[in-house]
Amino acid sequence: MSDNEQEVLEKYISKHNLKITKQRRAVLESFLAIDEHISAEDLYKIVSAKEPKIGLATVYRTLALLTQSGLAEELDFGEGQKRYEHKYEHSHHDHMICTKCGRILEFQNPLIEKLQEEVAHEHQFKMTSHKLDLFGLCNDCQ
Repeated sequence: MSDNEQEVLEKYISKHNLKITKQRRAVLESFLAIDEHISAEDLYKIVSAKEPKIGLATVYRTLALLTQSGLAEELDFGEGQKRYEHKYEHSHHDHMICTKCGRILEFQNPLIEKLQEEVAHEHQFKMTSHKLDLFGLCNDCQ
């Protein structure tokens, strides 16, 4: 966990009168070591290998804490479970999701970003955020 992420979390925890427990720290460190879109269940499998006494509910609560503090983003790709990705100091990106194998590809495209801004402006709409998820078949599944 980087010093910046640690500082963000400590400020959030202090503000909300919470504690960083050994189990929460294990969840946080495992989450931050993973560079993919992970479900709570998959993260639980990783963390419980290191901390066998940890419960799935602790993983869910800690992911909620990470999301609320701005360190993680909760994503719903319509597959029946939420996934989480790093958010703090990560640039905006969009997703392509394979509907066959579940692979998630991140991409950035300045033309798409500009077009979204133009569409919002045309409709006198002040865009505060957006997300773009493209569903289809990845190269391996075509």
